Amino acid sequence: MTRRGPAVVARRQRPAGSALRAAGRAALIFLALAAVPRAWAVESAPAASVEPAAPPAPAPEPAPPVVVAEPTDEQQLLALVIELQRYGTLSADEVRRELAAVNQAFTRQRSDANRVRLATLYSLARTAPDDQRALQLFEAVARGNPGSPAIKQLAAVLQVQVAERVRAVREEQQKADAAVQKLEALRAMERSLLRDRVRSGGGGGGGGGSGN
Repeated sequence: MTRRGPAVVARRQRPAGSALRAAGRAALIFLALAAVPRAWAVESAPAASVEPAAPPAPAPEPAPPVVVAEPTDEQQLLALVIELQRYGTLSADEVRRELAAVNQAFTRQRSDANRVRLATLYSLARTAPDDQRALQLFEAVARGNPGSPAIKQLAAVLQVQVAERVRAVREEQQKADAAVQKLEALRAMERSLLRDRVRSGGGGGGGGGSGN
């Protein structure tokens, strides 16, 4: 039996080590190849879709301005007539206070309605100067160009009423003055007759006494 030396054994053992090294390299290559698809899958995975942010809510529209409708001529006339009727229930002191307040309002706003209010209160004072002021104010409203036709018509009617009352008062005053004058004339006549009687009576008595 031929003995083999250590060199021969060593040569036979080399292939086994080479095989192990080759197997190791193959395993590394396999692992590397196995990792490539996973990496590619991660890299090629579609990015998560990001929903766009919702647009901001539109600012609320400002509320439309409140438009106050101008009252109609009929509404103005009705409100004025109601107020004038209230004036007729006032006492003399209340009329004076209301007159002062309306005078201030008329100073701030020289409207036809305020003129009618002021004229009506003047007419309720029942004095000759106040009646003349009332007539002048009513005439200014009735004959003015701009303004509410309904209020102008009301002023014209009130002007006629106040003028009729002033005329009636003047006529009554004239009648009263005439009656006073007649009474004074009668009294003067009566005094004159008494004087005549005294004179005539005194003269007759003196003549009779001297005859005796």
